[in-house]
Amino acid sequence: MAPVFRRPHRPRPESERPPLLRLISDYPRHWAAARPDDEAVVFGESRWTYGDLADRVDACAKALLAHGIRPGDRVATLSPPHPDYYVTFLATVSIGAIWLGLNPRYQIRELEYAANDATPRLLFARTLIGDRSYHEELAALTAHAPSIERAVLLDARDSYAAFIAAGRRIPDAELAAARAAVDPRAPAVIVYTSGTTGQPKGAMIHQAGLIKVARVQYAIWPIDPGRALNNLPINHIGCIGDITCDTLVPGGTLVFQEQFDPGAMLDAVARERLTLFGHVPTALQLVVSHPAFDATDFSSVQLIIWEGAAAPVELIERLRAKCGELANAYGMTETVGSVTFTFDADSTDVLANSVGWPVPDYDIRIAGPDGTPVATGEPGEVQVHGDFVTLGYWNRPEATAELFTPDGWIRTGDLAEERPDGAYRLIGRLKEMFKSGGYNVYPREIEQVLESHPDVAMAAVIGVPDPLYQEVGHAFILPHAERQAPSAESLATHCRSLLANYKVPKRFTVTSEFPMLPIGKVDKQALKRMARYR
Repeated sequence: MAPVFRRPHRPRPESERPPLLRLISDYPRHWAAARPDDEAVVFGESRWTYGDLADRVDACAKALLAHGIRPGDRVATLSPPHPDYYVTFLATVSIGAIWLGLNPRYQIRELEYAANDATPRLLFARTLIGDRSYHEELAALTAHAPSIERAVLLDARDSYAAFIAAGRRIPDAELAAARAAVDPRAPAVIVYTSGTTGQPKGAMIHQAGLIKVARVQYAIWPIDPGRALNNLPINHIGCIGDITCDTLVPGGTLVFQEQFDPGAMLDAVARERLTLFGHVPTALQLVVSHPAFDATDFSSVQLIIWEGAAAPVELIERLRAKCGELANAYGMTETVGSVTFTFDADSTDVLANSVGWPVPDYDIRIAGPDGTPVATGEPGEVQVHGDFVTLGYWNRPEATAELFTPDGWIRTGDLAEERPDGAYRLIGRLKEMFKSGGYNVYPREIEQVLESHPDVAMAAVIGVPDPLYQEVGHAFILPHAERQAPSAESLATHCRSLLANYKVPKRFTVTSEFPMLPIGKVDKQALKRMARYR
């Protein structure tokens, strides 16, 4: 049963929402016909209309067919947020194949894990991103991931041009037939999200879900014209769903930047007349601290939003001085998009101390251990149900079974309580995962890396509060008895060679013993108490 929607604000009715098309990949051609001169993509000095985008997607889709890619095959892309990502993503899902993004911040160990788990047949990749060359990683990846038949180099003109040229022999009718056969509820995207075991799991997302959450978000936050900045990593649901699809479905413009840079974000606000501005609170803290923030013209911005963590009151007030309309939301990879929202003109209390209200389009509940909704003010787990959520985890039937309750609701693992005004307040997590700068960080994955250090016998990682990143990792280390205790510098260097930087603990404590629970597990609550006094 859906909860009572207590907020006086009502989302726009169905008649005022963007068109409901069959596939997310249908939207470029739709908007090309409806508004042929509208900008779809901005990247530096490059600007594409929707017709340009649709043509590029069609050319790439034909090349995929020419290579033999068929429904259910996996296609990977290693790229920063860039128009190339947009094209490969839409082209892949348009013919029923399954797309996955690889984060350039990953080390080879993480790249190989995703490639060997998802077994993509084709890899699109950049060879140079920022000041990092990926030639060695790509050689290792293609050598150690036998499923990859071909690596198409996006920044090597001959490689990508040859790939696209092969698709010219595919007639339009064959492409149309391939797209007509696609099931919009079949897996279309794999987004890797780790678990407490330390092994990342690939959440399978379908196109119908991406479309639904985009249309619902527009109904709640009707930004028009939509001009949004996308500088989130392409393996993140925030990039794929919250920015890319939520801008595409209403026919908006995506302004790409390859990496987060506070000054570049502020420049884009004024230069591109952004109408939607947002990020995780950590990033927004850095934006408001930038010397150019006060002088930046925010007059085009209709809404500033954040997700991924709570925002402090001081940050909210700095943002409110630039834009009167602020909002936050709550969701997770497995829910495909946000499922609770705050609305225009909400108070600072609501914005700082809640994640807003559920909306009538979604079923969401705060439930006790038996699945029964708890009373207002009582803690329980946030659970979500609907035809838009993940289909489960790729090749992980046991993890999929654990994700869903017996009656089909997703277990988010987040503890919350309903406030008297009906808004949800997050109060903790059932699992050990913590969020650092908006990223989910899973201790067991980091512990396994630390335990591969030659001087470490055992590691335990917890999340601790941090004024900038909300939470950071604090690693407790039990050294090998016969070895010298490792330094914090050597431990951090070891982690940086194997993990994305946001996973690297910011604090290290070497100890002679761990507090243990009677069942023989490390008592992490005791570690949290120890961390408070260090």
